[in-house]
Amino acid sequence: MSDTPRSPLYFAWRRFADNKAALVAGTVLLLIILMAVFAPLISKTGYADQKFLAQAYAFPEKQFWFGVDDLGRDFFTRIVYGARVSLTIGFTAAAFSLVIGIPLGAIAGYYGGRADWCVMRLIELFSVVPPLLAAMLLGALTNGGFLTIVLIAALFGWVQVCLLVRAQVKAMAQKEFVRAAQALGATPGYIIRRHLIPNAISPIIVGFVLAIPLAMMLEASLSFLGIGVPPPTPSWGQMINVGMNFMYFYWHLAVFPTAALAITVLATTLFGDGLRDALDPTLKGR
Repeated sequence: MSDTPRSPLYFAWRRFADNKAALVAGTVLLLIILMAVFAPLISKTGYADQKFLAQAYAFPEKQFWFGVDDLGRDFFTRIVYGARVSLTIGFTAAAFSLVIGIPLGAIAGYYGGRADWCVMRLIELFSVVPPLLAAMLLGALTNGGFLTIVLIAALFGWVQVCLLVRAQVKAMAQKEFVRAAQALGATPGYIIRRHLIPNAISPIIVGFVLAIPLAMMLEASLSFLGIGVPPPTPSWGQMINVGMNFMYFYWHLAVFPTAALAITVLATTLFGDGLRDALDPTLKGR
């Protein structure tokens, strides 16, 4: 048996692999992402093509896996392209959440005192305001759209990232390597950028992944209310909104987009929880 010491990444992978729910969720999420990326290869028609008007409202069958919608469009195609919209908004909003949350969390954790007080009061402000209510107001003022949803999701998604980074930086601010850098004359900005943030990469990754389902749910909620991504671009929330009008007669128009959204959000959440447990530095390798 080799005595070569194992890296922390190895033990993190071991912990993640032992979490069967997270492993399955990661696999499902990867398949959904691949389906969205290669949507033109999977579907035979475009998401706006009304080629099946004669079969409008058709139920799922061999030719139409998920049926046909009220405008004669293949419903499976719209579900697949809808994944592109939801995932793009989720990942983009999560990235903007990092841009806002990382510097604020690092400043609050490193400086403490008045800077920490100001950041925490800002977090409390965003925690008190209901995200959906604020999103509805901003969405109505701007008429919705892709960029509006991303901005709204980022404005409420950065809080979790900020808290994670703040806790990690605060715990490491008094470590020996930080004090050594200070003794050598390193500026606070250099220490935060080169030492503290790289060592806080685990909570940053977790915060990024967990911000994705929040943005997706917000997009679906706004689209359901009619202030999301404008048609004919498919959105799962928009499709649920339309499908609810036919729920009692054509169940597939509401069930399939709802199931797609639920599965994606659940898979992303379980994957994020698995990453959080696997990257937890308090857990030791076995």
